[in-house]
Parts: sequence; structure tokens; C-alpha cells
Amino acid sequence: MSQATNAPQMSLPNEPTVATIKTKMKLRDPITTSVLALLTGLLALRAEGVSRLAFEGATSWFNIPDLVLNARLTVIVCFLINLAAAAYSWKQAAARKPQLKGSLFVVGVLFVLAFLVWTVAGKPDARMPIVSLLVGALTLSIPLIYGSLSGVVCERTGVINIAIEGQLLFGAFLGAVVASLTNNAYVGLLGAALGGALVGVLLALFTVKLRTDHIIVGVVLNMLVLGLTSFMYSTVLKSSPTLNQVVSLPKLRIPFLADIPFLGPLFFNQSILVYLMYVAVIGLQWALFHTKWGLRTRACGEHPKAADTVGIKVNRMRWTNVIAASALAGLGGAFFTLGASLAFSKNMSSGNGFIALAAMIIGRWNPKGAVAAALLFGFATNLGSVMQAVGSPLPAEYMLMLPYVVTVLAVAGFVGAVRAPAAEGKAYPE
Repeated sequence: MSQATNAPQMSLPNEPTVATIKTKMKLRDPITTSVLALLTGLLALRAEGVSRLAFEGATSWFNIPDLVLNARLTVIVCFLINLAAAAYSWKQAAARKPQLKGSLFVVGVLFVLAFLVWTVAGKPDARMPIVSLLVGALTLSIPLIYGSLSGVVCERTGVINIAIEGQLLFGAFLGAVVASLTNNAYVGLLGAALGGALVGVLLALFTVKLRTDHIIVGVVLNMLVLGLTSFMYSTVLKSSPTLNQVVSLPKLRIPFLADIPFLGPLFFNQSILVYLMYVAVIGLQWALFHTKWGLRTRACGEHPKAADTVGIKVNRMRWTNVIAASALAGLGGAFFTLGASLAFSKNMSSGNGFIALAAMIIGRWNPKGAVAAALLFGFATNLGSVMQAVGSPLPAEYMLMLPYVVTVLAVAGFVGAVRAPAAEGKAYPE
């Protein structure tokens, strides 16, 4: 009887064993926390005097007095906490252990707090308006959230949506025109959604039907919408002011909820565009991961051949999802005219579509992640304006650059390991 089965297993001299194999050290969190801790420490060196944080408008039930803080002491406390978090993060990374959940968020919040305290430190007449800072951040993030959600739906179904910029711009244009013709902002919202959907029809036609390169089509559509709206503005809207009136969406204050301190004015004293945004975010997060539609959408973006095998019409799914998602981006474009109480002007979207695309990537093609990234961009943009108003020693232009700097970093892939849907940008035969 053969003894081969009882023979000892031989291994090559240089072959690694299970005990010697180590996972790769993940450096993103340790480096990020260390950089934020270092920046907080630099702020501590420059902070002097006292800082005043104002809470006007937080609630109508009672008045909240200004919070007066010792600037240097406050920033030093933030620095020490961030330093301890950075040390712990390096320890976890060296031991190849998972990072503490939420630690990066806490470090970021403490850095922002230190920065706000430093901005108004030593200025008796300067007050940091916390409520208006947060409300403005949410307001400026509206088009980014709608645009990033549009990108999530499109790319989850396999179509790269570079045309978010064009969808926002055409939504702003058509929303303003329809609202002016009907003198009704709510009808203008329908026009904005239609404008985005029309761009989505062209996107689906060239990517799904004609199988053209998705990146090229998106860029061309952005240029097409920019040229078309600029031409219409110069030749039609300027000569017919009645087609480009200021028609704004009124704020709909929800009783009782609008008076909840801080949360009320931030979330429950907004226009219908913001309330629709809440529904879109929550509904899409649930639908994408807990419904048959969501499963089919993700299947079309990950493995369309398998989806086709079980009877899913891949290209039909892509058509409907792209058009619906583009209408969503069109609603985001309504912010620039109906939401901001402005008449239409050339290139109103001002690159917000590309920032929305970056928010989608940072959010890892997940609605809630995309929303968080969009809120970060909105906060950074509004912070630049607030800094200018309170007389910050740092030029406001630097802070206004932040969303675009983060966009470049996101597109370049410096946001950690992210993986797009496997079939993204790949045509599927009829």
C-alpha cells in the first residue's frame, strides 16, 4: 500500500508561512490624523486673546448668549486630543489592527473648531456666527447633493455621468424660464427636472444606444449645454426680460420642529427643494440596497451579463436610470435660480457638477457617503465667505480654493482605496 499520503508536506526554502505573512500597513488614517494634529498645533501657537462664538437664530424659544473662550487654551486642548488620536492611530496601524470608528471624524471636527476659534481670536468686535455658518453650508451643498446622487444612480447602473455639470446648468436655465413664464416657482421645479432629463436622454442615447465613450460624451454634453445656454441668454433672455425673472421658492417653516435649537433653523426652515433633497437621500439609500430595483441596478453596473441571464433588460434599465438620475441633477440646478432667488446668467453652475462628481467618488458610490462629502464641500465654500466677513487674518481666497483642491485630490485617487462598479463605462450589446 502506498505511503505517499502519509509523507510529510515539503515547502520551498523561501516560501512564506502563514505565521510570517503580514498584512500591508494602512497609512491613510495615521497620516491624516497626524497632519490635522500638526495644523492644530500651529494654530495654538498663533491663537491669542479670547474668541466669541455667536448662536443667534438657533431658536426662537430663548436667547443663547455668546460663548466666550480663551483662544489659546481651547486650541491647545483640541491639539492634545488630536495628538493622542494620531498616536493611537499609528499604534493601531503598526499592529495591523482596525482603526477606531469615528476617530477621523472627531479629529476633523476638533480641527475645524480650533480653526474657527483662531479665526476670531483677539478681535473684540468679531463673532463667529455658528448657526448661519451651518445653514449656509447646507444651502451651498444642495446642488452638490443632487448632482452626486445623480452620479451614484448612473454609475451604479454602469453609465459614467461626467455630464452632471451640464445637467445642473440646463436645469437652472429651464427652471428659470418655466418659472418666469408661469410665474410659479413650483412649476419651475418641474421645468428644471425636465432640463436635466433632456441632457440625460442625450447621455443615454450616445452611451447606451450608440456605445460611445462615456467620458468623451460627458465632456461634449457639458460644452454643448454651456454653449447653448450662453447663446440663449445673450440672444433671447436679454431681449425678453419676462423670460428671465426672479422667481424664488418660499421657505416652508415646519411648526415646532423649526424651533428646535440648532437643528430647527438648519433642517426645518427651508424651501421645498431642501425637503425633496431629504426624501431623495433617504429614499435612494434605502432603495439602492433594500429593493428589487436597487439589486437590479447594482447588477447592471457590476455584472451585466449575469443580470441579463436572469432576465433583466440591462440596456432598458440603464436608459430609465440615466434619465431619472439626470432629472434629479436638474432639480439641483434649480438651486442656482429658484433656490437662490436669482435670474439665470451664463455658467451659473460654476464647476459644481465636477465637485459633485468628486463627492460621489469620495462617498464610494454610496448615497450617504456622497452626501457627507457634499456637505464638507459646502461647508468649506461657506467658510470662506464667513471668514471674509469676520476679518480673518487668512485670505478668504485660500478657503474658497479648498473645494477645488479636494476635487483634484479625489479625482487623482488620493482618498483611499475606492472601487468603481466593475462594468462602469462598458457598453452592453442589445
